Amino acid sequence: MGASDFSKLPHIGEALRRKEDYRFLTGAGNYTDDIRLENMTHAVFVRSPHAHANILRIDKASALAAPGVVAILDGADVVDAKINGLPCGWLITDTSGQPMKEPPHPILANGKVRYVGDHVAMVVAETLEQAKNAAELVGVEYDVLPAVVDVREARNATALHGEAPDNHCYKWAIGEKAAVDAAFVGAAHITKLDLINNRLAPNPMEPRAAIGSYNRASDEYTLYVSNQNPHVERLLMTAFVLGLPEHKVRVIAPDVGGGFGAKIYLYAEDVCLTWASKKLNRNIKWTCDRSEAFLSDAHGRDHASHAELALDKDGKFLALRVHTDANLGAYLSTFSTAVPTILYATLLAGQYATPLVYVEVDAWFTNTAPVDAYRGAGRPEATYLLERIVSRAAFELGMSQDAIRSKNFITQFPYQTPVALQYDTGDFHALMNHANQLGDVAGFSERKAASAAKGLLRGIGYSSYIEACGLAPSNVAGALGARAGLFECGEVRVHPTGSVTVFTGSHSHGQGHETTFAQVVAARLGIPVDNVDIVHGDTGRVPFGMGTYGSRSISVGGAAIMRALDKIEAKAKKIAAHLMEAGDADIDFANGEFSVKGTDKKIPFGTVALTAYVPHNYPLDKLEPGLNETAFYDPTNFTFPAGTYICEVEIDPQTGLTTIAKFTAVDDFGTIINPMIVEGQVHGGLVQGIGQALMEHCVYDKETGQLLTGSFMDYTMPRADDFPDFVIGHECTPCTTNPLGTKGCGEAGAIGSPPAVINAVLDALAPLGVRDFDMPATPHRVWQAIQSAKATA
Repeated sequence: MGASDFSKLPHIGEALRRKEDYRFLTGAGNYTDDIRLENMTHAVFVRSPHAHANILRIDKASALAAPGVVAILDGADVVDAKINGLPCGWLITDTSGQPMKEPPHPILANGKVRYVGDHVAMVVAETLEQAKNAAELVGVEYDVLPAVVDVREARNATALHGEAPDNHCYKWAIGEKAAVDAAFVGAAHITKLDLINNRLAPNPMEPRAAIGSYNRASDEYTLYVSNQNPHVERLLMTAFVLGLPEHKVRVIAPDVGGGFGAKIYLYAEDVCLTWASKKLNRNIKWTCDRSEAFLSDAHGRDHASHAELALDKDGKFLALRVHTDANLGAYLSTFSTAVPTILYATLLAGQYATPLVYVEVDAWFTNTAPVDAYRGAGRPEATYLLERIVSRAAFELGMSQDAIRSKNFITQFPYQTPVALQYDTGDFHALMNHANQLGDVAGFSERKAASAAKGLLRGIGYSSYIEACGLAPSNVAGALGARAGLFECGEVRVHPTGSVTVFTGSHSHGQGHETTFAQVVAARLGIPVDNVDIVHGDTGRVPFGMGTYGSRSISVGGAAIMRALDKIEAKAKKIAAHLMEAGDADIDFANGEFSVKGTDKKIPFGTVALTAYVPHNYPLDKLEPGLNETAFYDPTNFTFPAGTYICEVEIDPQTGLTTIAKFTAVDDFGTIINPMIVEGQVHGGLVQGIGQALMEHCVYDKETGQLLTGSFMDYTMPRADDFPDFVIGHECTPCTTNPLGTKGCGEAGAIGSPPAVINAVLDALAPLGVRDFDMPATPHRVWQAIQSAKATA
């Protein structure tokens, strides 16, 4: 079945209410912290108060004598147990041909701490209060060392790791440098831009949590964990860290209250609890509090870049040249090395037919929390840089932001970019035209005048993004450094009554898989959506899969389910042929009924399903009983969602307060399964992207390495009243590389919105002489920029 045929089926494109919401809204969700096991103890981690220090001594005596304490484990215990450090899942090769520097990442610090919040010891006690009290009694003597938090200063700072004496992890590059340099020589105009992509804290609604459990009778471990990726968590923990047989470890990720990338990874706490559950023969629970989350969850973004765009006299792009310094934090997190390379540089062609692109990335260790994928993972960083410099070029050439983009859009597909990716399909002019129409750009000058009459500055900003979703394919990713496959698995079990249970390796933590996947199966089999159940998140129940991240679930996980349904249909047709005394080739299947071509003979799907479990109704020498099938799907290419976003802001020049006055988002997600869920995903992404542009910023003290924004008192999160009603629109060019025609929608809003907002801010401030600005555009920073421009003038 092709994508165009699939999109016409019942239930596809239907805005069904989410099946899972009833239990969430009525308090019946089951999160990791809700789980209560017998004989359960509680863990609290002693964390470093210093960004960089040698550990001289750990005194556990007073803490061990405290009420309820079961054990206190530290780095020496880890070394004695011969436990390896946390692995990095993506190997980057340096431009020298040498592998990246990969220092150990111990689960409890071994002689040295490297960021505020680093794990020093784990206290286990009978109650949480007792564990907290005992943790306060653990005495740690430190020799404090100089710290570095700014990626631009890492080269000359005190080394974090002996393996990287200059704090440099790797240099990576893509593109033809000589050809790009030559194009700049003959360019009629060159636009240059320096910018920072600010560090973010993910802050999912549910903090991380884990429970380690060991069954001595069966010698089996169970880890309950708030994670997006249970199979990969098990694989990394067993194969690389603990050296356990994989079949002896079960990872269960129950309901998960958001992740945004921060819950993809294998964390030290997860390994500590699993290891200690056997060592102590006790179930052990740890639930992160919000202060810990700010310190120890993997952060996002944190790039410092210089970009140059070469254009001809008519505003056509000739070449793009980029250098980025990427902050990796103190250690290599699971997928950290892929974010500023494979997931970033390869998207710097954007929607534009730029003939030549060269990107160079230097990655550095600093005394900050590890940095990894956060909603968008490299794509927001690429889009921000590209869309900022495109709007800057338009300003310098006296062109409108939409005109310079339209002049340079790719129009022929498939299109091979100069940075490895090949886009299969798209219509970027349609996206721009639709956005201009929905956003009433023609009326902007009138709205600008109305704002001016109120003493406000109004600006308009554009962003035309493209992203690569559904990481693919495994063989190419492996050649580029991936240490795991990128496939997905789906198992479809048809029950005798005709109802269906689907087991998927994808994981839902807010995306609505229990509804969307059920719509896919119901549409294909012609049965009610309520007759389909979706099971995920338990390595003991579902086949091996790669989890949910990178907007891959429907395009990769859904495609695996479709392949399993292909097998179901093929077997079911044979049963139907036997029942209707026809040949297999003469059987059609549509709208839940099997029919014989050219006749009025037909039987419903439920009859065939029952027959599959009543063997005397068909010849066992030809078919075995049952109607269960499993399929794996390894995508042949990424999917490429794209869109144009238009933001209008009002700025009060007296206070610097920036307000989003109007926001229009038009996206191409290919086939849309459930428009209500898609709209919700877009809204959520827009809120996070606008939050980065206007409010959110992780700030470390440069001298001490202390996190200054370690709570919601200091780290501003957006609220509902910070936004207008978003205007949402869609175009559709179905993806050609998966049977559903879907492209992925979960990250688009966070990718496309930050540059649209900052371009609008700069457009509003341009009359005052403000030429550049980095996120976040807080009132104080905007006010400072205005005062600085006035002083210069």
